[in-house]
Amino acid sequence: MGQTTSAPGNSSVGSTHFHHPTRPTISDPPTLGVVMVNQQQDYTSEIPDECLGLIFQSLGAGDRKQSSLVCRRWLAVEGQNRHRLALNAINEVAVHLPALFNRFDSVTKLALRCDRKSISMNDDALTLISLRCQNLTRLKLRGCREICDQGMLALAQNCKSLRKFSCGSCMFGAKGMNALLNYCSSLEELSVKRLRGINDGFAGEPIGPGIAASSLKSITLKELYNGQCFGPLIIGSKNLKTLKILRCLGDWDRLLENITGRKNCLTEIHLERLQVTDVGLMALTKCPELEILHLVKAPDCSNFGISAIAEACKLLRKLHIDGWRTNRIGDEGLISIANYSVNLVELVLIGVNPTSVSLMTMASKCKKLERLALCGSETIGDPEVSCIAAKCMALKKLCIKGCRVTDSGIEAFALGCPNLVKIKVKKCKGVTSEVADWLRARRVSLAVNLDSDEIEPEVMDASTSDGGAQDEGVDFPHIISGAMSSGIANVDGASGSNGGRSSNKSRFNLFAARIFVPCAFRRLSNGGGGGGLQDSL
Repeated sequence: MGQTTSAPGNSSVGSTHFHHPTRPTISDPPTLGVVMVNQQQDYTSEIPDECLGLIFQSLGAGDRKQSSLVCRRWLAVEGQNRHRLALNAINEVAVHLPALFNRFDSVTKLALRCDRKSISMNDDALTLISLRCQNLTRLKLRGCREICDQGMLALAQNCKSLRKFSCGSCMFGAKGMNALLNYCSSLEELSVKRLRGINDGFAGEPIGPGIAASSLKSITLKELYNGQCFGPLIIGSKNLKTLKILRCLGDWDRLLENITGRKNCLTEIHLERLQVTDVGLMALTKCPELEILHLVKAPDCSNFGISAIAEACKLLRKLHIDGWRTNRIGDEGLISIANYSVNLVELVLIGVNPTSVSLMTMASKCKKLERLALCGSETIGDPEVSCIAAKCMALKKLCIKGCRVTDSGIEAFALGCPNLVKIKVKKCKGVTSEVADWLRARRVSLAVNLDSDEIEPEVMDASTSDGGAQDEGVDFPHIISGAMSSGIANVDGASGSNGGRSSNKSRFNLFAARIFVPCAFRRLSNGGGGGGLQDSL
């Protein structure tokens, strides 16, 4: 009476009732064809823990941490499926280790890092970790100065499945290292950096070989005072594939002779800033399977040693030479490489002065050369670059840094090197941005990287780079290493910065130069402090 009937669909507004989509809504009784939605039901409860763990493993670190806080089950599953863990190894964290590894009870890869201003975990903490993580396969120790031989012994006895071990700036000695080698029969990779516990002169206890010698495939020694004590380990590792000795003191010629005096299967050798001569290089000729050789800043090595290696090691694929501008390695050695290393695919020359004679031979005989870097060479100009463009048909990547190349030389790549995909030109004053744009227009698929706008600020930076930031905790003689930037070593002899910082540093210097120079000229015009500044400019 006087009331209008409401539409059938209006009765469901604001409720959780939804009509069945296949039936007419007018004839449906109120209780038929209706699905109730239970907003309290957890549909993820039907997902098995194994599948949920795989989902967590596919997430990033931040999303994984936030997802673990959704509910207690997710927290438990996330912890049980976390295999990689990095801890701040300060002493205060030791009291939380039991609770920490109650949650993360499946860790197989662990990193313990402590900064030089803090007190690190001690032997008791490392022993506890080894008992809770007996399935560890990888362990990295950085700055753990309170860990001694006793802690390393407990680690070795409890974690016999270790395959990779790396330590840096630690204080344990030869006994701790020998314990690791005597118990971990599956150890494949060993990296030791700044191990101060073995700095006892040549009378120190020798390290190795132990039962790990049969499984070791890679050994890296870096910045050690007494690295020769690892000689028995290196000599006894019959399956060793990779040997890297970087910035270690002492004479290494005799040890290299002893290492290669037996049958070996070395395929990769890195020698950087070592006291090694052609005698040591001659020892490497007894490595017939050698494929990768890095010889960085070894001023006593010459063409004689390089030629001997090229003639004996015919499987050589990658060769990096930093001649440190001593002119002891040049055309003679490079021609030998071209004649014998027909499988060469990567060549990096830093501080070496080749001429068109050796480059022509290299381009003609190394048909598989795909990656070439020429850095800090005083003899590389337009004729040499044009030779590369005309002869290196297989070349895919080229880097030219600090050479006397102009636009004319770069223009040769408009038609040369048909397989070239990337060319990088740095610190070449004769190359302008116009030729880079022109080359991009001619070869659309070619990536051209040019930093001509950053050349002048780099010159101003040369006076300040010696005082750059050094690695904290380095109790080692001042050594300036050739830092790698995009696979190419830094050729600035005065620069100690690494490749990751170089581009940011260049941008900062460019910004600073734009501010500094106008202010300097204003001060000069006002007559204030002009003498010394004018001399520097």
